[in-house]
Amino acid sequence: MSTYMAKAGQIDRKWYVIDAAGKPLGRVAAQAAALLRGKHKPEFTPHVDCGDHVIIINCAQAVLTGKKLEQKKWYRHTGWIGNMKETNYATLMAQRPEKAMELAVNGMLPSNTIGRAAFGRLRVYSGSNHEHAAQKPEAFEF
Repeated sequence: MSTYMAKAGQIDRKWYVIDAAGKPLGRVAAQAAALLRGKHKPEFTPHVDCGDHVIIINCAQAVLTGKKLEQKKWYRHTGWIGNMKETNYATLMAQRPEKAMELAVNGMLPSNTIGRAAFGRLRVYSGSNHEHAAQKPEAFEF
């Protein structure tokens, strides 16, 4: 019995919409990362990029459980000496909720070319409107 290995040309990509309203940010990000990798497909192959396109809407209404809203911080460095910037998630979710979701999903993807290609198929919107109706995305419930 041989193991099935998917080829790059044999992958058909679907479009999914995830509604993050009222759901924990991390759980939405975990489901999006699994869809972007293609782990839900029976023909999943770890070394082949076989994931789907994911649209996440209503990111501004995603919730952070516990005291994460006040205690969790996002760190970034400008490249200059001593210029480490930090932002707590209360500010980040109020000003840029799309960035918070992108950071969560990107942290759950592998740090290689497959992960970067998968992250390119992610579309994140703070409201309920998106411009990908022509692709006929189907709602993904979990």
